[in-house]
Amino acid sequence: MFPLVSHMEWSIATDLAIAVVLGFGFGYCLERAGFGSARKLTAVFYLFDMAVVKVMLTAIVTAMTGIAVLSALGAVDVSQFYIEPTALPAQVVGGLLFGAGFIVGGYCPGTSIAAIATGRTDGLAFALGMLAGVWTFAELTPGLETWIRSVSQGELLLPDATGIGMIWWAIGFMLLLLAASRGMAWLETRFAGLKPRFS
Repeated sequence: MFPLVSHMEWSIATDLAIAVVLGFGFGYCLERAGFGSARKLTAVFYLFDMAVVKVMLTAIVTAMTGIAVLSALGAVDVSQFYIEPTALPAQVVGGLLFGAGFIVGGYCPGTSIAAIATGRTDGLAFALGMLAGVWTFAELTPGLETWIRSVSQGELLLPDATGIGMIWWAIGFMLLLLAASRGMAWLETRFAGLKPRFS
């Protein structure tokens, strides 16, 4: 809801109501795009349907560009954002585990909830497995937390790390998105023969 919350005072009930509306809207869009189906989601790993990657990259570049422009205009103070501290070794391990779970289960956390809402039992099984994983992680946290803190680099943004302005990073990612779109279109054509008949 940022940057509205920086200009308006709302009650907790109003904040929660807006969050629920946004959540239902997001879930609806996921399902309409087909992202409530494990077949659609795992198709990206077989390279014949790159819709998931296209949507994610477009969302990232759109958000990055919007933040860069609003920040340059003085409408948004980036320092008010919560930035997850960078801990590359921990995040690489976490990313690999997340990716493995995505391949095996066919869902990510958000899409599994969308799948549950439409009655898919595999989405429910995935969500229960995810909760079991969260519980297991919580039990192991004391030992892992020490390691994560030891490799943490604090809040690290690309402009701070490179000295290149946010606007230039946004432009660079726009060009990357255009190039990636062409590459993904080629992959979809190249691996179209792997597409199963039931998808």
